[in-house]
Amino acid sequence: MKIKLGSCLLAFIGLTAGSASQAAWPERPITLIVPAAPGGTADISARLISEKLGAALGTTVVVENRAGAAGIIGSQALTRAAPDGYTLDFGNIGPNAINYSLYKALPYKPTDFAPVTLVVAVPNILEVNSKSPYKTVQELVEAIRNDPKGIYSFGSSGTGQSPHLSSEMLTQRTGITMTHVPFKGMGPAVAALLAGQVTFVIDNLPSSIAFIRSGQFRALAITGAQRSPQLPDVPTMAEAGIKDMVVTAWFGLFAPAGTPPDIIDKIQQATKKVLETPEIRNRFIEMGGTPGGNTPAEFAAFVDRERESWKKIVDAANLTME
Repeated sequence: MKIKLGSCLLAFIGLTAGSASQAAWPERPITLIVPAAPGGTADISARLISEKLGAALGTTVVVENRAGAAGIIGSQALTRAAPDGYTLDFGNIGPNAINYSLYKALPYKPTDFAPVTLVVAVPNILEVNSKSPYKTVQELVEAIRNDPKGIYSFGSSGTGQSPHLSSEMLTQRTGITMTHVPFKGMGPAVAALLAGQVTFVIDNLPSSIAFIRSGQFRALAITGAQRSPQLPDVPTMAEAGIKDMVVTAWFGLFAPAGTPPDIIDKIQQATKKVLETPEIRNRFIEMGGTPGGNTPAEFAAFVDRERESWKKIVDAANLTME
């Protein structure tokens, strides 16, 4: 009887110690990996929520940019992290949806990630340098179509990201061909357009809206189903004469697979709370985005649908990467 009581007591102590340990989470700073260079929508959005998310969780959230290989480097870094909630990934439509059908082999798979919540969804925007002569999508397309020297090019945040695939969709819909110049994130691609090194980019709206408002970029069309309230004079792709080209980019939090559900729920609830604050919500809306905050299950189902949807687009374009 004494042995049994002793065993029960030890088991009880173990359970309460484990509960206390989980209840104390987080006990140290959280690293938020951004799989892109500074300056793009992923980086802007992650830094926008990081301080308030840390405050909501009672710790510090440190943003760490790990750019390169269309988000693969940063995404792989998450899969190598301990599933304890102290490392998160600011994943997006590229590495977490498009890449699975675009690349023949990836160093990760969907089951390596635990979706936490959607943070923001944004339309993309086709833009040129304001010094460019093109005022409409049709003017741009005709110039490229009648170019015998192949001097036109478009920039992107990397092969397989939504800016790249959006541009590929444009070439499919119009029958034009041109050179793709991939960068390690949208920040460098935007810098290239500012310097006149590429003809156009199709960027996530938040990372370009300031340049459009300042007059440095000329927006030709938006990939949303409707016009953006932030840029009401910019037509949709359909209005600009490009049919079947609605693209919504998205960004959200992922944890390594195996992260305890209660920790994932804590992060999701804290993120939802942050996204509901007037300051953050209004900031995202001003940037042309729609704030998220859905549950882990809802976000997981959304990512699954996105992966299947983009597979059809990639297959139709006959795109593949080693």
